[in-house]
Amino acid sequence: MFILSLTYVKPIEEADRFMAAHMDWVNAGYERGMFLASGRKNPRTGGVVLAKGDRAEIGAYVAADPFTVEGVAVYDVTEITVTRTAEGLALMKD
Repeated sequence: MFILSLTYVKPIEEADRFMAAHMDWVNAGYERGMFLASGRKNPRTGGVVLAKGDRAEIGAYVAADPFTVEGVAVYDVTEITVTRTAEGLALMKD
């Protein structure tokens, strides 16, 4: 599993310009079965996605995010090995 933590490197107004395209990218990640959960950071400095897949696939997908392409945000990708989950979240384990 991967934690994709994105941080805006341009003003929020720039992020808002590309938000619709970014959300299309997020929705496609769910449709592909890659994304498990996502949301904004609070305060709004970026967002976080929980994803599954292999590192190369995740890296290529992150590179295609309109936020990445337009230089609006940078990603920190952290791979974790889930060893325990709450009931109902076993799908998070590889």
